[in-house]
Amino acid sequence: MHILTVAYGHPQDPATFDSYYENTHRRLAEKVPGVATFTARRCAAVGDGEPPYYLIAELAFPTAEKLAEALGSPEGQAAAADIDNFADGGVTLFVQHD
Repeated sequence: MHILTVAYGHPQDPATFDSYYENTHRRLAEKVPGVATFTARRCAAVGDGEPPYYLIAELAFPTAEKLAEALGSPEGQAAAADIDNFADGGVTLFVQHD
């Protein structure tokens, strides 16, 4: 399994971020072809302080080839291009795999 992890930094306005993510961006991400599972969760700190990220989304693909195809698809490109529209706290992307 290959998992694209999208880690969103803390937004300037969490309510605006949440609304845009749920009503616009998540819908784009759910259209990316080949996704085996999709999850998005808000982060909480362990102990004192603030967690390093506000929200983490994970899109799982069965193979590296399927992940590459998805990222290159029109739907994948649309989801990627949309990130700048709402992620003012920054974003970190990385892939996890077996």
